Amino acid sequence: MNYSETIAYLHSLTDYEKRRIERYSPETLDLTRVNRLLDALGQPHTRFPSVHIAGTKGKGSTAALIESSLRAAELRTGLYTSPHLHTFRERIQVDGQLIEREDVVTLVEEVRRAIEHVPGITTFEAITAVGFLAFSRADVDIAVVEVGLGGRLDATNVIQPEVSVITSLSLDHTYLLGDTLAEIAYEKGGIVKPDVPVVVAPQRTEALEVLKRIGEKRGAPVQVVGEDWTYEPGPTELGGQSFIISNTTSHSQLEGEYWIPLLGRHQLENSATAIAALDVLRQEGYDISAEAVRDGLRGVHWPGRMEVLSQEPLIVADCAHNPYSAKTLREAVKDWFPNRRWVLIYGASADKDIPGMLKALLPICDYVIVTRSEHPRAVSPVELADQVADAGGGAEISVNVPKAIQRGLDVLKPGQGLLVTGSIFLVAEARAAFGRTA
Repeated sequence: MNYSETIAYLHSLTDYEKRRIERYSPETLDLTRVNRLLDALGQPHTRFPSVHIAGTKGKGSTAALIESSLRAAELRTGLYTSPHLHTFRERIQVDGQLIEREDVVTLVEEVRRAIEHVPGITTFEAITAVGFLAFSRADVDIAVVEVGLGGRLDATNVIQPEVSVITSLSLDHTYLLGDTLAEIAYEKGGIVKPDVPVVVAPQRTEALEVLKRIGEKRGAPVQVVGEDWTYEPGPTELGGQSFIISNTTSHSQLEGEYWIPLLGRHQLENSATAIAALDVLRQEGYDISAEAVRDGLRGVHWPGRMEVLSQEPLIVADCAHNPYSAKTLREAVKDWFPNRRWVLIYGASADKDIPGMLKALLPICDYVIVTRSEHPRAVSPVELADQVADAGGGAEISVNVPKAIQRGLDVLKPGQGLLVTGSIFLVAEARAAFGRTA
């Protein structure tokens, strides 16, 4: 197979990124099946240390912040994330470099032969196996692995990490993970391993209590950002922001002032969570200095998260895809761009809480253009326009993202900005329209 045929083969498997999972259960997502596949491949996931990250929001940013810092500490790193913005190769990185096309072809062929003896393997399970093989073959010092969905039954939950990380939890994928924060926390907390330290981002009490109980039951020490670690926001600018972090329980070499090129106060929460996890690794013997963490955080690259695509006219893109992240985005643009009103370009996937997102976004927007990405789960613009009407607004329909952006620029008035959000797939196409594909 060539590279294109290889990617097509992966998507020919049961692909829950392109079609809705009807049931989140061991019958649908079976770790026994993943383990059998990895056994056939020689258990590559046992050959490198790891950091395992679950959460509703911020897990990708936190993963990127940790990996960048580990690389700045001169460790050879792996990074496994999903979904991707522009190319499949983003999902599997070694030392900050996307996996080579030739390596994708070689490793998928190896996994394909093993799959022949393990029926029912899904696309994500196969990709996870490819990632673990890549890290094993590259002899990484440590890999940062982001959960795909949930945690307890996720294909990545076969690793034995050095530290587990749980980022901010909110209601998302409720039809699969549960209708309450406690139920979602139980699923995310499924990545907690016996005796393995856990770092938890600030949570609502309902979720935090569940995570602490899981940690206590499994003998896993739990550190909580907001309790064991605190941070104070510093000055902001269009290119980033600074903050000061402190450990409230004992002195840490990683306490101090840092700067990140990511916008939005929520990124300080992700950064503090990353530093707390890095401190656990440092205590376990990894040579991670405060200077390395400063360099790593300053140099992190994580596009599509409150990203300024243009300053004049002002165009901001963000991958917000649930009500919580939409509210976070609303508050972030208020902080960074006071008194600015927005033309909203919006598109979403079919399994999302669209009314909840619109409720958060419409109050800051004067004009709405609904569109759709090319992703098969994208909701039609006609249906989105109806939902905007139900929310008390009005929307213009555009058939695709480039045309929506052009129309948005046409109607933009002085003092307004263009806000593109609703899904990672929409943002990817918006970035591509501005020539950004990395």
